[in-house]
Amino acid sequence: MEEITAEPSSALRAPGPLDLGTEAGARLLAEAVELIARHAEAVADGPVAPAEPDTDRIRDWLAGHDFAGPRPAGELLTEVTEALRRWGVHATHPRYLGLFVPTPTWWGVAGELVAAGVNPQLAAYGHAPAAVEIERHVLRFLAARLGLPPGADGSFTTGGAEANLTAVVLALTRRFTTYPDTGLAGLPGRPVLYASAESHLAWLKIAHMTGLGRSAVRLVPADAAGRLDLARLREMRDEDVAAGRVPFLLVGTAGTTGGGAVDPLPELARLAGAWGLHFHVDGAWAGAVALSDRLRPLLDGVEHADSVTVDAHKWLSAPMGAGIFLTRHPDALADSFRVSTAYMPPDSDAAPDPYLTSVQWSRRFAGLKVFLALAAAGRDAFARQMERDTDLGALLARRLAGDGWRRMNDTPLPVVCVADPAAEAMGPGPSGQWHAAVVAHVVRGGQAWISLVRLNGRSAIRLCITSHRTRAHDIETAVAALGEARSATPY
Repeated sequence: MEEITAEPSSALRAPGPLDLGTEAGARLLAEAVELIARHAEAVADGPVAPAEPDTDRIRDWLAGHDFAGPRPAGELLTEVTEALRRWGVHATHPRYLGLFVPTPTWWGVAGELVAAGVNPQLAAYGHAPAAVEIERHVLRFLAARLGLPPGADGSFTTGGAEANLTAVVLALTRRFTTYPDTGLAGLPGRPVLYASAESHLAWLKIAHMTGLGRSAVRLVPADAAGRLDLARLREMRDEDVAAGRVPFLLVGTAGTTGGGAVDPLPELARLAGAWGLHFHVDGAWAGAVALSDRLRPLLDGVEHADSVTVDAHKWLSAPMGAGIFLTRHPDALADSFRVSTAYMPPDSDAAPDPYLTSVQWSRRFAGLKVFLALAAAGRDAFARQMERDTDLGALLARRLAGDGWRRMNDTPLPVVCVADPAAEAMGPGPSGQWHAAVVAHVVRGGQAWISLVRLNGRSAIRLCITSHRTRAHDIETAVAALGEARSATPY
């Protein structure tokens, strides 16, 4: 090959086209911070959601951005922030009473900024030992609060779905010695897993992705309280064994999405042990109450789990996404994801390389926002916040009961599902339509965001405390909005 001796051109000596420079970059970030702060201050004064999606106007606005040339970044930031304000549901609003999407703490927001700016790559321990150790410190802390033994390990994930996918892969690895090499084809029978019919149905997607097939997910009916029915579980398991199928995983849900029920974890742990099944607890939402001494008894039995899912971007108020997977079987976790390749650094002696113990390879520093919030506020602040949210949920339930709504779920957690007795008397079809119309009326009005849910085949209106900014007056406003919608909706 001919040796290149020419000096580099002046263009190659100058900054590259994407190098904004530190001073200009700092000004841009300052503008972004100002926009975020103004949004946070004003969000409670506006509607929780737009009356309509307005898709055509969004697309018209985007059509003006053809990326043909540069535009002032400050103007773009303002445009985008305004678009997000106008055209989206504001989960940071104190009257967003919907799914488990939090108002993030400022510590968490700051952690996201630092993680993005420093941008460590957590695949290999040697590339980011401080970042990896920070995450492992948080994981060990949460594992201890859940009652898992010393030596429990895990990883931060993109969310609960990835964490639960990890649980399935780990359970297959532990149950079937041939699975890592031969996959499902080498198993002695059709593998099946059990979860409540009220569980998060990411299990169906996971079964599809792993090749188990969706019919491998045995959705066990719930009892009147919304908890997994133990008698039906025993029947279904016996039927599967008699048919030659091979159970390998039993899932308990700690805080169902629909009604906030906590499955009977101690009983499930005993059955899993007797049947030789991996016992996983999906505590994506309510697993966070492990930080509260007052609420921790709701999770009794979780300490016997083989693995646990907790989403910090739910009740720990971290910015999306920050799922967490924990297990008492770190060696089996490593067996599930170990791979050897020449382009990665040699294995570290100090700690496992994260890419060897998780689904992800390239790894973002998701744990920093959780570490900063816990370190700055302290565990007790998080405990008091969850206890406060639970008290607000009790207040909400009392106010709705006082207005004649019938409570449809049974949980101490701040999820309140109600139905109108007169609408229920019309039958399932008309009742569902009526309750959907009431929910739509409230959402269009912008005073609160609530949702429709089905519990044990019956329609209900679901309200859930998700924001640490929610106060008693927000509860009163939401109850009033629901009452107005009820009056405006004929039976």
